[in-house]
Amino acid sequence: MSHYDVFNGDADGICALQQLRLAQPLDAVLVTGVKREIDLLRRVPDEAGAAITVLDVSLDKNRNDLERLLAAGASVRYFDHHFPGDIPTATALDVHIETLPDKGTSLLVDDYLNGSQRAWAVVGTFGDNFDRSARRAAEPLGLPESDIAKLRDLGIYINYNGYGPTVEDLHFPPDDLYRRLQPYADPLAFIADDPAFAALRDGYTEDMERSRAIAPALNDAGHRLFILPAEPWARRASGVLANELAQAEPEKAHAILTRLPAGGFLVSVRAPIARPDGADLLCRQFPTGGGRKAAAGINDLPEDSYAGFVDAFRRAF
Repeated sequence: MSHYDVFNGDADGICALQQLRLAQPLDAVLVTGVKREIDLLRRVPDEAGAAITVLDVSLDKNRNDLERLLAAGASVRYFDHHFPGDIPTATALDVHIETLPDKGTSLLVDDYLNGSQRAWAVVGTFGDNFDRSARRAAEPLGLPESDIAKLRDLGIYINYNGYGPTVEDLHFPPDDLYRRLQPYADPLAFIADDPAFAALRDGYTEDMERSRAIAPALNDAGHRLFILPAEPWARRASGVLANELAQAEPEKAHAILTRLPAGGFLVSVRAPIARPDGADLLCRQFPTGGGRKAAAGINDLPEDSYAGFVDAFRRAF
């Protein structure tokens, strides 16, 4: 029987899988990609008896392939926090989906495992920009603030690594990064021992210095919007920059539009942290858009849709 682990290439997806496989070791085929590649089930072949675990990718965006795999005789266990739409009813489908605005897939897996791999849940939750939830989850660990800060940094760096339209834009392919994390039950040991941490930290620092120098194209009482150039560093930094800006001004909504080499924009949206709702509804108004209530994006916003997006952004928040 074949096993497949299908997971988002961001911090939440990687850390959700890390928890699960520390608690339930299994040799599985890894199916992942850049953070924005969410139609991952299309890459899983029809196979009767296959066991598939899906983490942190929208059921709504994978519905047809999910139904295909179930019809072929696979069993599927599904953990996610994005808008699912109608959830198929099948005895071979085990669903763990919640769409709360402050709870990601790492915390759903943490619930499933009764907190047995909590430190990695904290890393993934920090990476997904749920700082308050991450700190609440970390309380039973009894760690000093200096170690909590290290876990937060690791989550941010793993998440940062997932951004970019192609794997070639990233410092580490997400499946390779997961394999480097896999031996470490303690994320603090990974930070201390694996040079990948320093590589991510240094890349993050350089890219963020460039992105922080960009002035906003829109800055009013409730919104900030930035336009980044068509450069690999900008594509890597875009989502993490949106998270950082949202934390700095929690009453404002934020949008980061990164120019794509072929034209148009890659869009990251963050609802105000004080009112974490509406980002998914905004982005789903546009083709290639989706996400969750607090954070969402558009993979390819055409240049001629820019004005319409700005109007919708202002109306949404």
